[in-house]
Amino acid sequence: MKYVGEAPQEELATGERSTRNRVARSILDHGPSTVADLAVRLGLTQAAVRRHLDALVSDDVIVPREQRVYGTRARGRPAKVFALTDCGRDAFDQSYDKLAADALRWIAEQAGSEEAVMAFARARFATQAETYRAAVEAAAPESRAEALAKALTADGYAATARSAPVGEQLCQHHCPVAHVAEQFPQLCEAETEVFSRLLGTHVQRLATIAHGDGVCTTFIPNTAHSASASTAGRNPA
Repeated sequence: MKYVGEAPQEELATGERSTRNRVARSILDHGPSTVADLAVRLGLTQAAVRRHLDALVSDDVIVPREQRVYGTRARGRPAKVFALTDCGRDAFDQSYDKLAADALRWIAEQAGSEEAVMAFARARFATQAETYRAAVEAAAPESRAEALAKALTADGYAATARSAPVGEQLCQHHCPVAHVAEQFPQLCEAETEVFSRLLGTHVQRLATIAHGDGVCTTFIPNTAHSASASTAGRNPA
């Protein structure tokens, strides 16, 4: 029996799927998120968010993990965050990962050296950087990280810039080439070099999606501290 105001089961299921897609999309755009973060962004109750998160975890779309803290950790237990799995990213990404990986592997074999892959990666990102350069150079020095983040977002990287001790962090919440970069880290190294040139300062890669982190994070020191920062290094932690 159907009661007045009761939605058909199929309609309810469609609504649930739509909301779950919104939850997953929010994590893609903003990076690993807490229940409270998602509730605020999506206008849902925390109880509703938890229900959708449980379903997404069961479907291997997201995974819970301890929140990573850079710098001094506050007292108390770290908040749990939810990050997309590789399966979850694939749902948003129509890519040619295998073809790209095979092509890079062929380049390395034909040249007899992985340096050829690095040369390709540098050339690729140098070309890509030209589309970002105008936006970055038009911004005031203190706003260049944010300008780069907006340019990256327009290219599908869902990037943000935020303040950090003695500098800023450029965070890319999505990486269209993450699966390929997992096999060929030269892509991450070349990208970091490009960031350094665009911003006119040394930068340090702290984390990458390709390495298994939830977000690609690049530290951009204040000018006064840039001399002591490394260019394309990665914190092994």
